[in-house]
Amino acid sequence: MSDEPDVPRFEVPVGLFQDVEDLRADVVRLTGQVKTLMEAAETRAEETPPGDETAGTGEEPEGKTGDEDDEEWKFPPFILLLDPPEYDDELRALTEWVEGVLVPGYLAEPSAEARWCHRWFDHPVAVARLHACWLAWQELTDPATCGYTGPSVWHRDHLDPCMRELRGSSGPFEGCTKNEHQINHRLPGLVPSAWSHTGD
Repeated sequence: MSDEPDVPRFEVPVGLFQDVEDLRADVVRLTGQVKTLMEAAETRAEETPPGDETAGTGEEPEGKTGDEDDEEWKFPPFILLLDPPEYDDELRALTEWVEGVLVPGYLAEPSAEARWCHRWFDHPVAVARLHACWLAWQELTDPATCGYTGPSVWHRDHLDPCMRELRGSSGPFEGCTKNEHQINHRLPGLVPSAWSHTGD
């Protein structure tokens, strides 16, 4: 009988070493991400002006509300909510997209079933719909924000319904022909009473 203690024999599964290496790689990757995030937080803290303790906390400083305009606003608001000169600037940018991308790429020859008005910018409904379609196009053609399916989603959910509404026989261009432009005058002369009050 041997004096050596019995040492249990373990059989190591073949894939265990590979699993350990995978875990080690995950730890290295996560450690790098944590380091990057910590450096970014330190950089933000260094860039915070003295006395601005609310930076990076998501809280608004006293005396300032989230409604105030600031330089961090990234996306333009809906065009019909803008006043000049912001409205004019947004309409100018929209016109470049409509005339440079939409018209040459998507609009066939106008017909009774598919109308179009070369003075579309005089039709508020058309401006509103085209602007909404353009905002969606900006988001859904950028792979960084939507992946590779964004353009398909834009066509299905935004462009096609927009064109059906604009170019249909009862759309805003119903009174326009190739040789004549006519703004639809069916809108009421007075805004509904919920929006404006007249003296009794």
